[in-house]
Amino acid sequence: MLKYFMALSKDQKYKIIEEFKMHEKDVGSPEVQIALLTEEIKRLTSHLREHPHDNTSKRGLILKVAQRRKILKYLKKISLYRYKKVVEKLDL
Repeated sequence: MLKYFMALSKDQKYKIIEEFKMHEKDVGSPEVQIALLTEEIKRLTSHLREHPHDNTSKRGLILKVAQRRKILKYLKKISLYRYKKVVEKLDL
């Protein structure tokens, strides 16, 4: 029941980081942050489909979407190529 609501496990984070990292020790590039936020948004969305009156989770979802939007805006400003690549890869 709480499988959607739980935070990402270390293994899940590691897989996402491996897929989106820019170099060997990259864990905080905009691409990685966007990918991690997207996965968390998907989980919260699934949780809210089952529990539509969970206002705390709804607020968290709104905050994560806003944070992802800011990072996407920043990435678009510094590199349109990287922005398009991430958006295409994540199907946003």
